Amino acid sequence: MIVDCALYRGGVRQEVPREVALAVEVDVLSNEDFVWLGVVDPTAEELEGLAARFDLHPLAVEDALKAHQRPKLEFFDDFMFLVVKTLGYDDPTSQVESGEVAIFVGAHFIVTVRHGHVHPLLHLRAGLEADVERLKRGPSVVLHAALDSIVDEYLSVVLELETDVENIEREVLGRGSHTMTNDIYLLKREIIECRRATGPLIEPLGKLASDPLQLIDDGIQPFFGDIADHVLRAHDAIESLNELVTAALNASLAHIQVRQNEDMRRISAWVALAAVPTMIAGIYGMNFQYMPELSSVWGYPAVLCFIALESATLFRYFKRNGWL
Repeated sequence: MIVDCALYRGGVRQEVPREVALAVEVDVLSNEDFVWLGVVDPTAEELEGLAARFDLHPLAVEDALKAHQRPKLEFFDDFMFLVVKTLGYDDPTSQVESGEVAIFVGAHFIVTVRHGHVHPLLHLRAGLEADVERLKRGPSVVLHAALDSIVDEYLSVVLELETDVENIEREVLGRGSHTMTNDIYLLKREIIECRRATGPLIEPLGKLASDPLQLIDDGIQPFFGDIADHVLRAHDAIESLNELVTAALNASLAHIQVRQNEDMRRISAWVALAAVPTMIAGIYGMNFQYMPELSSVWGYPAVLCFIALESATLFRYFKRNGWL
């Protein structure tokens, strides 16, 4: 659905109905005028109407509708199309949530299409409308502010993930817990999802910061370099976290293997303890006529004492060597 649509002239929002702002002919607007349209989880019919209204390319519209796209920057005849993944950290579940924002930027319009429950652009419009001089520079200001808000959330998510990784390391390396494998796998999946958001975004931000682009205001373009630096920092941190989680996973699996070896060693020790009495009892259970101690009064107690002595000797040996 359409969340908001407004016409801006000289950086000031015009008090006109949403329908009027949406119907403005963007081709006749002056340099400082533009239309800003925000859409959340649109239907195919809504996007088709916007495509006809702003003359958007069908391929870009299809990508914006389907979502689950790789972050990218594409240029068309009179607009550019940018896909960015959004990240958020849910404190109650300690999990990373992801979404997606598709952005159409023209000379006199900007359309943001958001998918998912992450809300990095929730208060973006109100903040920009309070800065008229900045908003006078046109749609590229909105693009910069949107990317800056999304990337700042990346850094916040990285900080939360660092805490989660520290807790995992403390559990695995501190106590040698072998029950953390599932938690480590889940954390690794979240880190990989973050890497999918940051890694592909580095190149598009580099183009926005350095390539000569008519749709980007000259006074705004250098600030895209700062966002690119933040993405690089977030991506490097995520790569480091991924390596730490991999090491924690290997340590957890090693603990499991050691624990299994210890269990097998204990089982083997108890089997050895049971083997001696079983062997002696098996020999005397064959019922031959001429067997040692069959005619002796002390034969039976002697065999029992021998079994007890051998069992005690084996138990002491295994206990001293840490098998029991």
